[in-house]
Amino acid sequence: MNKKLIILTSVALGIGAATVGCSKSDKNADNPFLQEYTTKYEIPPFDKITYDHYLPALEAGLAKQAEEVEAIVNNADAPTFENTVMAFENAADVVNKVVLVFSALEESNSSPEMVEIAETFYPKYSQAQDAIMMNDKLFQRFKTLYDNRESMNLSPDKVRAIETYYKNFVRSGALLDEAQKNELKELNTELTNLYLQFNKNLLNATNAFSIVVEDSTRLAGIPANVVAVAADEATNRNLAGKWVFTLHAPVRLPVLQYAEDRDLRKQMYEGYTTQAQTEPYNNLPVINSILKARAKKARLLGFENFGAYMTDNVMAKTVDNAENLLMQIWTPAVNRVKEEVAEMQALANRNGDKITIEPWDYYYYAEKVRADKYALNDSEIRPYFAVDSVRNGIFGMAKRLYGVTFTEMPDAPKYFDEVKVYDVTDSTGQHVAVFMTDYFTRDSKRQGAWMSEFKGSWTEADGTSSRPIIFNVCNFAKPSGDTPSLLSTDDVETMFHEFGHGLHGMLSKAALKSQAGTNVDRDFVELPSQIHEHWAFQPELLRTYAHHYQTGDTIPDELIAKLNAASKHNMGFMTAELVGAALLDLQYGKLNPEGDIDVLEFEKQVGDKLGMPSQLTYRYRSPYFKHVFGSDGYASGYYTYLWAQVLDCDGFELFEQNGIFDPATAKSFKENVLEKGGSEDPMELYKKFRGHEPAVEALLRFRGLAK
Repeated sequence: MNKKLIILTSVALGIGAATVGCSKSDKNADNPFLQEYTTKYEIPPFDKITYDHYLPALEAGLAKQAEEVEAIVNNADAPTFENTVMAFENAADVVNKVVLVFSALEESNSSPEMVEIAETFYPKYSQAQDAIMMNDKLFQRFKTLYDNRESMNLSPDKVRAIETYYKNFVRSGALLDEAQKNELKELNTELTNLYLQFNKNLLNATNAFSIVVEDSTRLAGIPANVVAVAADEATNRNLAGKWVFTLHAPVRLPVLQYAEDRDLRKQMYEGYTTQAQTEPYNNLPVINSILKARAKKARLLGFENFGAYMTDNVMAKTVDNAENLLMQIWTPAVNRVKEEVAEMQALANRNGDKITIEPWDYYYYAEKVRADKYALNDSEIRPYFAVDSVRNGIFGMAKRLYGVTFTEMPDAPKYFDEVKVYDVTDSTGQHVAVFMTDYFTRDSKRQGAWMSEFKGSWTEADGTSSRPIIFNVCNFAKPSGDTPSLLSTDDVETMFHEFGHGLHGMLSKAALKSQAGTNVDRDFVELPSQIHEHWAFQPELLRTYAHHYQTGDTIPDELIAKLNAASKHNMGFMTAELVGAALLDLQYGKLNPEGDIDVLEFEKQVGDKLGMPSQLTYRYRSPYFKHVFGSDGYASGYYTYLWAQVLDCDGFELFEQNGIFDPATAKSFKENVLEKGGSEDPMELYKKFRGHEPAVEALLRFRGLAK
């Protein structure tokens, strides 16, 4: 999840809608961003937004924001929460409207026009926010509130808001002298441009790679729906009669998992793990520039290194604390990997395959072992997980836990024709939120899955609640012919995960914009997403949504039993590649490079020191580690997925004890976590829900790594 000061939040970001332009003379007269939305629930009128609207709206919004900040600064009255904090929160309304739409669509529906706009849009926005956060007169008003916060008779959430804003100002350079502020502004602009370049290279490198298969015998083992997608891709490229496989996950993973052709698996693996490290889309020099600029920024702000700067502002507090957690998981994960590889090698030997397990064999033989041990294979699972069935599952879970209902709005504005829009209401019929889903892969969408918002939530001065507009983006395989999009178990977990983020945004009752929804500490934000993954394969819920797409039959109990028996299969691999990537990220944060480093050699050294098994690599290698180098959102913070999983595994054990749909437990989680946002200290919120601080043992139990 990336955070964009001042108010903006996302669990990843996204690009552009219509292609019709307008003349320069009337660019603001009909600019939707500069008018009140008249759509139901203030959904952005995507059909009216053109490329020519973004930059003029940003400029107008920034001008308005600067004017309102000046009004705060020049207010002759002594600083109060209302005339300073609330005035500041409301100063960015127009900016937020355009930035939230542009950043969302820029990654979910990109185009050459949007890429070009982004090269001006983001630096302009970043520079404007730097000017605000380094405005000394504005900072002094917040400092006055900070110094007197305990004597002002304020509610705890307002005190916390003052403390958070004060720290953000300091971390943004408010205490620097003028020369240092100018240096920081230059570094921030440089980093913004470097992130743009990294993301541009990655998208282009991903789309540039393909494997063209001409011999149908090479397709043996690959699921029919994936072969059909490859055939469609070939036809789209004027290669009818052939098959084109791309790096997009719904194609890449099934090839690695099922293709009997070992050379095809190797081609796919090497294509993925070497992407964006050669010209013309080489991210290695970009990474070096990012590392040097980050190190300079951290030192300028008084931190030993960038890792110290990033962890200072979250629950972990230090890189050492994050590393200590990870190493408690790393060792048992690697031990399990050794056991998994031994099982796979033994099976290969029994089959007479005459190979030694290599990285491109891991997925394939892991699936073979799963079928052998649990009599379970993907082809009998997927028919029960059509995308619409799983969507019914997440909605059913939300209704049983939190009493909310999702009703499709077929005529609502949408930024792409595959998007679905829902009106979310509570048990009384009251509107809670708008929720959108954008589930299928396309070339204009970056890889991965994320949640974000087109509008946040807050409480108005009159006490009424302004409700949010939340969306989920995924990269599932598209339907092909008469076959709907059939999800793997990993895909199912992904949908539940992102929906958990969505619930965090939709159910928020935090009064302040800056504290609502996912505006929480980075290493707390994954708790709502990850805890909801636990419901995905619970028998009680499965029976309500997992129906065979052809027959309508409910998933049989024996298949549910197999799924749960195999739930910890391959968990060593999945854990080790994740922990390895998180530890690599933290090592980058410790660097203070003056010159360039050999990025690929640095990766190798970190892996060697850790004892990385030769059969796997990091979940993301550096040239495509977008979490870390595509923005600073998860830089020195990729560990947060595991930090939060300690919380979610411990928390879900309470649901298991009381019943997975126990009303009292669900009410406590909703009120203490989902509704609170960042209005209270996250550990205190967790303890209110759970009754104690979490321990890593719950995670090890869940992953089957505890002895």
